Amino acid sequence: MEPHENTGHPRRWGILGVLVISLLVVVLDNTILNVALRTLADPVHGLGASQGELEWSINSYTLVFAGLLFTFGVLGDRFGRRRFLLIGLVLFGLASLLSAYAQDPGQLIAARALMGVGGAAIMPVTLSIISNVFDPRERGRAIGVWAGAVGLAVAIGPILGGALLEHYWWGSVFLINVPVVAAGVVLVALLVPESRDPRPGRVDLLGVLLSVVGLVALTYGIIDGGEHGFDRPVVWASIVGGLAVLAWFVAHERRSEHPSLDVRLFRVPHFAAPVAIVGLIFFAAMGVMFFSSFYLQLVRGYSPLQTGLLFLPFAGAQLIFAPRSAAMVRQYGGKAVAVVGLVLTVLALGAFAFVDASTPIWVVLVFFFLQGAGMANIMPPATESIMSALPREKAGVGSAVSNTVRQVAGALGVAVLGSVLSAVYREDIASAVDGLPAPAREAANESISGAYAAAGQLGPAAPKLIAAANDSFVSAMHWAAALSAVVAALGILIVLRWMPGRGAGAPAPPPGGGETGLGRTAKGRR
Repeated sequence: MEPHENTGHPRRWGILGVLVISLLVVVLDNTILNVALRTLADPVHGLGASQGELEWSINSYTLVFAGLLFTFGVLGDRFGRRRFLLIGLVLFGLASLLSAYAQDPGQLIAARALMGVGGAAIMPVTLSIISNVFDPRERGRAIGVWAGAVGLAVAIGPILGGALLEHYWWGSVFLINVPVVAAGVVLVALLVPESRDPRPGRVDLLGVLLSVVGLVALTYGIIDGGEHGFDRPVVWASIVGGLAVLAWFVAHERRSEHPSLDVRLFRVPHFAAPVAIVGLIFFAAMGVMFFSSFYLQLVRGYSPLQTGLLFLPFAGAQLIFAPRSAAMVRQYGGKAVAVVGLVLTVLALGAFAFVDASTPIWVVLVFFFLQGAGMANIMPPATESIMSALPREKAGVGSAVSNTVRQVAGALGVAVLGSVLSAVYREDIASAVDGLPAPAREAANESISGAYAAAGQLGPAAPKLIAAANDSFVSAMHWAAALSAVVAALGILIVLRWMPGRGAGAPAPPPGGGETGLGRTAKGRR
């Protein structure tokens, strides 16, 4: 073979376009849901969901998604990535229908969990197929486009969700997935080639069970503690039990000959550092996105459509910078690009600790833009570093690890930062609602959405309650934003200490099949 021959698939760029459509449906759903949270909390126009139920409507999806990614990555490698992509799209579409017509928050949470099963079949195989059809020298650019598609979904999702909520009922934000799924199924069937791992791993059923049980128990304890207080034994039993099960999971994975998560991979900086960065950033960012929707729609009084449009600077920055990040990494090195991206993200997240009800909205938009620009220069180099650390036929492993960490961290970010938000809000508003009737007091204590619903029944006392709820929410938002910035700042330390510098973390893997020491470890493990 000639040294400069391109080993990629002849239709690789068309295939990438199809994979982007498949990816859009997964990412679109969560970005649309962020705008719909306020409506879902409304007892008249939505489902009357509590803040804990809203958090679970997000986390039931992400936890199931994360728990099954490893298994579905292995199954896709074994039985065919194209086949699993098709199965995932169909299942995601059917679950979207169930979500759209849910009659109460419990049904929505269950349908969202089923959507997580479909998403888990879709996400890992998209990156696996990219690694399979692209030459290693083009892989960085392709992953940049893939990451840019996330930015596109972030841009489309809130605006589309806001427009739907302006004209239709809340279920339309899930129903919109169906035509996207239909288009994806047709295009995948026509264009995407089938591929498999010639030496697929075995399915680690115990590992999957332990990871899901541990994560759900831990997240339940955090969310329930934030909603009802951390002074109850059941909360700490859930948190400690979840951590114990996760410790069992790690011990099991270390001994297993066919682990769903090979924890030995985390000994290699080329792999472990970018995985840690992805986790920290999504922990911080997802929590901020959760409370931003309530801030814009309630405290600032914007409609769902206006709120969607206000997220455009974040999405626009993703679209501008993500496709260019591979070139930046080639010129300056992955370490330098990641540090700059992390600094911008930390500044943007920390800035929300100083935002209040009277902050000019253009200032908030600048913060959104900085956050988008920062994350756009973190995700592609981190993802490429993870993927290039493994040989091409083991792409499912890298894809599953990257996406599992991202989803788990995002779920925990919503749970932890949402709990901080709830706890501080309840403490601040307690004195302001003491004299209210019991039903109004309970609703106002539960969340800012509950306070607004209660205010509608109070007549002349309503403005005072709304002002107290806004002040309490903004104070709680400051604490949550400060914590998110601290978490993201840990990523800077990790990059400076452990992420490979220029040359070591270049997008194109070294000659000889694209294997680093990690690639050989992964390939050679039993």
